[in-house]
Amino acid sequence: MQFSRRGFLASAVPAGLTGMVAGSAAWSTTGLPESGSAPFAFDAMGELRHEYGDDLLTAMRASGLTAITVTLGDPRKYEEDAYLDALEAVEAYDAHIAENPHWFIKATSAQDAERASRDGRIAVFYLFQNTTQFGRDLDRVNAFYDSGVRSAQMTYNDQNWAGSGCWEPSDGGLSLFGHDLVERMNDVGMLIDVSHAGMRTMADTVEASSLPIINSHASCRAIHPHIRSTTDENLRAVAEQGGVTGICQIRPFLTDRREGAIEAYFAHIDHAVNVCGIEHVAIGSDRDHRVIEMSEEYLESLRREMGAAFNEADWPLFIDQLNGPARMAVIRDGLLARGYTQSDTDRIMGGNLMRLYRDVIG
Repeated sequence: MQFSRRGFLASAVPAGLTGMVAGSAAWSTTGLPESGSAPFAFDAMGELRHEYGDDLLTAMRASGLTAITVTLGDPRKYEEDAYLDALEAVEAYDAHIAENPHWFIKATSAQDAERASRDGRIAVFYLFQNTTQFGRDLDRVNAFYDSGVRSAQMTYNDQNWAGSGCWEPSDGGLSLFGHDLVERMNDVGMLIDVSHAGMRTMADTVEASSLPIINSHASCRAIHPHIRSTTDENLRAVAEQGGVTGICQIRPFLTDRREGAIEAYFAHIDHAVNVCGIEHVAIGSDRDHRVIEMSEEYLESLRREMGAAFNEADWPLFIDQLNGPARMAVIRDGLLARGYTQSDTDRIMGGNLMRLYRDVIG
């Protein structure tokens, strides 16, 4: 299977970013930035839209964002549509990164995140939020890995060949093909993501995998029961296997409150730390970096776009204090204010993900 791929363009950092480079993190032997260096933040799953301009990217980088795992393609597609969409998405991101080498590094190893930290860029890891692009052809796992994809979710919201998504009324667990898929992903070093999976499928995947896995953008069911939240049993299982859970920033997944929702967000982090241990919790925003204004015009556009699926109670999706490019700095400050030590804050902000990525993808 052939991929049309553009080579990554290496270049010096432009003069406008030299201040960031001078303050970049130095890396200790533990794999965490050395104390006193510039903030380092790794988003386990976040948005990186091609239309983001220099001003927004500058603000994102200034907040500490140094690495991000982004979704390629539409996880709602199936069969050949999913495969072709995935091919196009890899090409599109390759092209975008190649056209903006002063901002981005196409990341295929943890060392690329370290390199981004040193020279003031953003390391971009590729994720599929489903396994439908593989169909039932395990060789596609190898081919997409060769193209630079380093993680994939076992399911999105509904049923696929591998298992059941969280919307399925009956979770049948990991299928026979799903077991073969887990084995192949382990063999090539592609990180398995169980976000969006049903709880039985998630538990089966943890048990089947010989390598640590990630629950990249999740919330805690014990804090706020939601179809997208994760039980304590599965949070603990992911951690005990060496994996990491990233806490998302989608407000209705975290709380019904609109006012003071930031406290609910930190409550999910606190709970995950208590259940999983400090070395197994991360940030997985699942959010846009732009400032979104909930104007009536915007709401009306959502009503038109979503039709009967629009539920006004779900909006805004964002938490006010995390609505914009500075959110990583807000989270870091919030963790420190809640009594987390500097080293534990560094782990949550990116150190735990760096360890996981080294363990699985190298």
